[in-house]
Amino acid sequence: MSTVRALARLATGTVATGAAGLGYAAGVERRHWTLRRVELPVLAPDARPLRILHLSDFHLTPGQRSKIRWIASLDELDPDLVIDTGDNLAHPDAVPGVLTALGGLLDRPGAFVFGSNDYYGPTPKNPARYLRRGSTRRIHGEPLPWTDLRAAFRERGWVDATHSRHLLEVDGRTVRIAGVDDPHLHRDRYPRIAGHDPDADLRLGLTHSPEPRVLDGFAADGYDLVLAGHTHGGQLRLPGYGAIVTNCGIDRSRARGASRWGSHTRLHVSAGLGTSPYAPVRFACPPEASLLTLVPRPTSADAGKGTPAQAVKGVG
Repeated sequence: MSTVRALARLATGTVATGAAGLGYAAGVERRHWTLRRVELPVLAPDARPLRILHLSDFHLTPGQRSKIRWIASLDELDPDLVIDTGDNLAHPDAVPGVLTALGGLLDRPGAFVFGSNDYYGPTPKNPARYLRRGSTRRIHGEPLPWTDLRAAFRERGWVDATHSRHLLEVDGRTVRIAGVDDPHLHRDRYPRIAGHDPDADLRLGLTHSPEPRVLDGFAADGYDLVLAGHTHGGQLRLPGYGAIVTNCGIDRSRARGASRWGSHTRLHVSAGLGTSPYAPVRFACPPEASLLTLVPRPTSADAGKGTPAQAVKGVG
């Protein structure tokens, strides 16, 4: 009987621990808005710093007031450029909320590409499918009003980088920005934007899902920095292990934050600010926006030095 009681206590404890973890992931961490500050050495020698606010994966639904307020407060960071890498929507009525959230940021220089959840609404899915390698079946929800969101972004002056190349003047610098449509839906057509532009002070590539085939294209064309989202940083991360899955072709080590892609190109993947309404949990991966400070590339004298990324906890 003592063995039975011990097993019963163990089972009860396991269930209680699991319930507590799920409660934290669903009720606390997914609303723990966080600002990640990253320094990236991608500029020419002696260039002054340039600050980019990287936003991604709002997955906004009506009534998410805390998220909207926190995103709106990011305008106080005074970024030189705002980049949105998609999945803004999770509901047909979410466009007004996205525009309210972005607020004054829409008055700043900005560029965007869209993701699958700008085009289609979320649907219930078996979470186990993300653990199966090679699973390519796509389940689309109802169409979302992405054309309305695109029109509003353009009206406020943001550049639609989808399969197009643009030159922007940002803080006195010439910035080449190009992007592709969402590779997760196989809508990317990189040859439409292929080509090297040696005259720009900075070359930025945009993609929602950081698929290696797209990253290889940007790297081959000499882009300094590629910005992406989609992964949610893994959404569920294990301490000491990191992301369990990436939901795309990159390896787990690149699911969140900055890394290299080739000898010249840097990659930054945002863990994003939202979740699917059907999987409203995050663990060891709080929702985030990223303030990227671009600085000159190191010279041979200080090539071994570097500044790690820092996550600054938000409120709201």
